[in-house]
Amino acid sequence: MGIEATVLRWGVIGTGRICETFVPDIQAAGGRVVGVWGRTAEKTDTFAQEHDIPFATLDLEQLLGRDDIDVVYVATPPATHLDLSVRALQAGKHVLVEKPMATSAADVEQLFDVARSHDRFVMEAMWMKFNPLHVEVVRRIQAGLIGEPRYVRGAFGMPFPAGGSRWDAALGGSTVLDQGIYPVTLAIWVLGQATELLATGTVRDGVDVTAQISMVHENGRTSQLACSVLEFVDPSASMSGTAGWVEIPAMFWATDVAHLHAGSTGALFGKPELLTRPREGNGYIPMIRSVTKAISSGHRQHPEHDLSATRSVARVLDAVRAQIHGEVRA
Repeated sequence: MGIEATVLRWGVIGTGRICETFVPDIQAAGGRVVGVWGRTAEKTDTFAQEHDIPFATLDLEQLLGRDDIDVVYVATPPATHLDLSVRALQAGKHVLVEKPMATSAADVEQLFDVARSHDRFVMEAMWMKFNPLHVEVVRRIQAGLIGEPRYVRGAFGMPFPAGGSRWDAALGGSTVLDQGIYPVTLAIWVLGQATELLATGTVRDGVDVTAQISMVHENGRTSQLACSVLEFVDPSASMSGTAGWVEIPAMFWATDVAHLHAGSTGALFGKPELLTRPREGNGYIPMIRSVTKAISSGHRQHPEHDLSATRSVARVLDAVRAQIHGEVRA
């Protein structure tokens, strides 16, 4: 499959809200969106016209069969990610699949296995790990800014209107998969693998709608995390250590500002250092640019978010959901 220098030709599977912001960032990052697949003709045609996409179809095989598409972005309900991504990989396309990559760690493993067998790139679109602010915060923490990292706190909770895939168990509806993935990813990124966890929460009609998660990580480090689609749960995060702490204000997974309470007496007990990294476009451009570079360089997994990283988070999400659904608190 030909790739013209670092210009990738994209096909998009889905026409929902996230695609409305993702497609412009593909184009701003230098990619060419060649085609889009959707479930209804009117919406798919309208989406294509609004985003200057030359080809729109309701036939997935038509999209995947095009020789002028190098990589496919999958942005449909979570329960459909595995099947659609496998079909794209089997058609010879590289795949970037919206988070969560799949609804279980076993399915994550399967996707990477299929990608490997077809010599194709696959990655979960966890854009927070490519956000310049978060990358710089973690770099400074790893360089010793807060001493030894010991504790992470993070939450993503807000009341979402009822309806849609978020509330449908058959489509993979789950606050743990949709919101909880962000604080879990942050905690593992900073503190390392989780070795123990305790989760409580609420389930309605087969969908986990709240979760409170306590984790123990390598070397006795700990994290306290929460997510909800029923109420607000302070959507900020902090990372604390033996020499200070970093605060990322709401919305912590998407913001371009952090407060560094470390590095000097003034920053600790007075005014923290303000760290800013302005957002590009809708926030996805750094990830798209990095994925483009990885694919063009011949990588089949992204060095910054590979199978190991995706699997570690997926296993925690599996365990959290198993504990919550085992309780089944109405």
